[in-house]
Amino acid sequence: MVKLRKLVPEDAAKLLELQHRLDRESKFMLLEPDERHTQVRQAEEMIRSFAHADTSLLICAEAEGQLVGYLSVCGKDTRRNRHSAYIVIGILFDYQGMGIGATLFREMEIWAAQSGIVRLELTVMTHNEQAIGLYTKSGFEIEGTKRRSLLIDGQWVDEYYMSKIIPDPLAAP
Repeated sequence: MVKLRKLVPEDAAKLLELQHRLDRESKFMLLEPDERHTQVRQAEEMIRSFAHADTSLLICAEAEGQLVGYLSVCGKDTRRNRHSAYIVIGILFDYQGMGIGATLFREMEIWAAQSGIVRLELTVMTHNEQAIGLYTKSGFEIEGTKRRSLLIDGQWVDEYYMSKIIPDPLAAP
């Protein structure tokens, strides 16, 4: 059984282990396997900063005592863009296709509506069909293409900018 919960500083080592594993098993994450140099202490601080931020969220999916996925929502802090947040999601290959991503997104949307977040945004490699399927099923739309966004194994990779607008609680009915 998979359960969702907010990460706490004591999860720092497990989060780093998950991120390193994702870096190794997926070419869809930003960092290559040897690029993540975060130490446990830095991860603890990052988790604390997310916990204290009104416009950010860091949750995980846990199965059998191990972290199998995570979702970070990093909000902005200026008046003009504090309604907007950038998303990063990662789920271990063995746990993909089980509804974890959709469940993480539902939790995020509940939190976003309660936190005054109106715009959720992300980037995704244009050939990552599984992720694009999850995002569009969750209500995200492609806004544009970021051409030659990444260089992976000597090949240029384009990314889509995608966003979802959460109904504005300030809007009149």
